[in-house]
Amino acid sequence: MTNDTTAIHDDHPADGPGASGDRRRTGFARLAIGLVQGIALYLLMRTTEGEGQTWSRQNPELFAPAVLVALFLPAVLLSGVGKLRLTVYLVWSLIAGAVLALLAWHDIVRQAGEGREATFPLFAFGAAALFIAHHLIVPADRERRLIASFPAYFDAAWMAGVQLVLSIAFAGAFWLLLFLGAALFNIIGLSFLGDLMQEGWFALPLTGLAFAAAVQLTDVRDGLIRGVRMVALMLLSWLLLVLTVLVAAFLAALPFTGLTGLWATGSATALVLSAAGVLIVLINAAYQDGRPDTRPPPVLRVAVRVASVLLTPLVLISVWGLSLRIGQHGLTPDRIIALACAVVGTVYAVGYGLAALVPLVRKGSPWMKGLETTNIATAVLQVAVILALFTPVADPARLSVADQVARLQQGKVTPETFDYTFLRFDSGKTGQTALQGLTRSADPEVARRARIAQAETDRSEATEPLFTPVVEAWPAGQPLPAGFAAPTDAFGMLRNCDRPGSCVATTRDLNGDGVAEILLATESSLTLYVRRAGTTWREEGSYPVQQCAGEGSADGRALLKSGALQPRAAAWPDLSTGGRSVSRLSGNAPCPDAAPAR
Repeated sequence: MTNDTTAIHDDHPADGPGASGDRRRTGFARLAIGLVQGIALYLLMRTTEGEGQTWSRQNPELFAPAVLVALFLPAVLLSGVGKLRLTVYLVWSLIAGAVLALLAWHDIVRQAGEGREATFPLFAFGAAALFIAHHLIVPADRERRLIASFPAYFDAAWMAGVQLVLSIAFAGAFWLLLFLGAALFNIIGLSFLGDLMQEGWFALPLTGLAFAAAVQLTDVRDGLIRGVRMVALMLLSWLLLVLTVLVAAFLAALPFTGLTGLWATGSATALVLSAAGVLIVLINAAYQDGRPDTRPPPVLRVAVRVASVLLTPLVLISVWGLSLRIGQHGLTPDRIIALACAVVGTVYAVGYGLAALVPLVRKGSPWMKGLETTNIATAVLQVAVILALFTPVADPARLSVADQVARLQQGKVTPETFDYTFLRFDSGKTGQTALQGLTRSADPEVARRARIAQAETDRSEATEPLFTPVVEAWPAGQPLPAGFAAPTDAFGMLRNCDRPGSCVATTRDLNGDGVAEILLATESSLTLYVRRAGTTWREEGSYPVQQCAGEGSADGRALLKSGALQPRAAAWPDLSTGGRSVSRLSGNAPCPDAAPAR
């Protein structure tokens, strides 16, 4: 075949002289790509060296796109050579490079002030989108169809995943051997190898060559990679059984324990979405490509079906927790990203749930066949969502600023508790433009605080918004003294009381002077507060929550509620140092069964 129907090389070329020549050409092409990548990264590293305004600091709009392209585009080039037709290979490489550059450029231009650089989420999500998109294109081009068969997608993605892990491991092992060799040479007084390894012009191109060589070696030995993948899938599929039992037990316990403990973690959405994500990966490891000859044993087929149904309550819990946080505190960039993940998770949950349940209702339907369509659809959705998040379409900073300002204007948050620092330092140009608008607010307090925030130049010295601690009074019905849990801009243990159930406090006269103090309990500490003047309270000190063997988990909140906390005279006195300072014996009291010191 010729023109667009001609691939650079086939995936598994036939043995013979022609096949050997193709493999050599592919190998040389990959080594060249790895070498060029290393040189490019070295040149970019050189632009960051030196004091003051280096080229990278003066031109972040050029530096960040160059870094992202130099890091990630070679992966497309290395993987695509030998697997894509020449025209498709060239066009897709140009598109991938251009999109990576535009994403990095937007990440920089939306920021304000000096020291602008590409953010970590851009690298993480950019790599994910590139991997997904590349392995949507490769099978489709191989089968000459817009949408390939699911077995082709499964084979390409999982083979590439195994190949990536092995290639990274090979490059790491290569460097370990170099370190070992350098150490051996150092023993006999020769430091040339160790010195070379510290030079960027040597280390980066060599790393690129090692990684490219690993990609070529793993691609040539296709059977070995398939064997490794088979073992990995087998192990992961049995882990599905374990996680399914754990998730089912977790969900079954919720009606008895309630969701308070989950919300108290402050990261319920992330935890539950992570569990759902791992469950999705393990379901696919068990399902594999859906062919009859790769179908798992009956116990795993049941686990796949049950796990697919369990995705729905997991995603619902995460959406519920996220909606509560958004309702209480509004949108932030992190919550918008979490919301995007929840949307993708919802599509997975619906698709997998239907795939599991439809065959039970419609007899004769293939087992979990709907999973295949769901996977392809969500792969496209994930790429679209990532592109939206890192372009003006759904820029998290822009959406967060608009929501937070709207909450202020609607009276959902007071001028005193509004986070002006977020607009000034954490939301880029969009936030600074909104802050400029607030300086002209009809509310004089809003305008005054916005002008103060606008004048600040150091993030570490910025005025923090007032924070209202969430403290549970104990015993129930006995309110805490006025002013203790009032809104404050101070830092201390009360800053950890940011959600229901995180802190419990009681009023007690611990030193017998007739004046009540407040004992604040968190999971791991007990903090003493004394009245300073009027309704203000000072953090006097803290008691660590000590745990002795055989006593189970020690939780300061549970100890306070149980009444087990009782004042006891210190066994050793404080020591005066001759001035106003006092030296106090530190350390935990010994456990009752502790062995005597010798």
